Amino acid sequence: MSRLAEQLAAGRFVVTAEIAPPKGIDISPALAKARLMTELAAVNVTDNQGANMRLSPLALSALLLREGIEPILQLTCRDRNRLALQSDLLGAAALGIENLLLLSGDHACFGDHPQARSVFDLDSIQLLAAVRGLCAGHDMADKPLRGVPHFFAGAAVTPEAEPFELMFQKFAKKAQAGTAFFQTQAVYDVDKLTRFMEAAAPLGKPVLLGVLLLKNARMAEFLNRSIPGVRVPARLIERLDNAADPLEEGIAIAREMVGHARRLCQGVHLMTLGHEERIGDIIA
Repeated sequence: MSRLAEQLAAGRFVVTAEIAPPKGIDISPALAKARLMTELAAVNVTDNQGANMRLSPLALSALLLREGIEPILQLTCRDRNRLALQSDLLGAAALGIENLLLLSGDHACFGDHPQARSVFDLDSIQLLAAVRGLCAGHDMADKPLRGVPHFFAGAAVTPEAEPFELMFQKFAKKAQAGTAFFQTQAVYDVDKLTRFMEAAAPLGKPVLLGVLLLKNARMAEFLNRSIPGVRVPARLIERLDNAADPLEEGIAIAREMVGHARRLCQGVHLMTLGHEERIGDIIA
């Protein structure tokens, strides 16, 4: 059982964070960031985040394991058909990687290779079914495996997405399909978070609140314009705009959201965007 699974099963408040693989093969900066997270339950390794081409998350996840850091391998359906997805999953298991975050992925037209053809052979729920099949000893063609993997598979949810009913219906489908844990998109509205967690409670799935570090008011306004399902309230933008040190104010806001998560959720997923050295300040 992975450390992440053990901590959630024990009812501990779990903290995860994330790093992006480099655009190239110089992994030293990514490993340096990851070494600042050794005390966390696990570290997400993003998969061509934002549809921007980067080094394989499977390779970086294996390197984190070598460093004694537990990875959460992100896999998107955008870039691979069912053959490649299953192949990468078996490769991950052979390397000792258990934690997964299964995602549909942003369309390629939004990234740095807009001419790329998005695959979407499977969606995230179908990919979860494929993972369950592999763990049961067979592939999607019902062919037996020689050696069976074990995974702890999570999925994403966006509590602030509207309409709430449609968002929650998708969440419930993922939960009922066997998702072991959820990480949320960034949330800044405590009332909406409370509403979501109250509705989610009967499903009994651990939820880690996404806490995205706001560096300044301009970044908050960009999120509101460009990232579906993320809404930074005007009062927080005003706080950032009026702050003598916007980054410190962003850290204070992130710390407040961690406080709400301790009351409402089973953990937090931190997105610190190059300020990994401040994780301790955020979760203090």
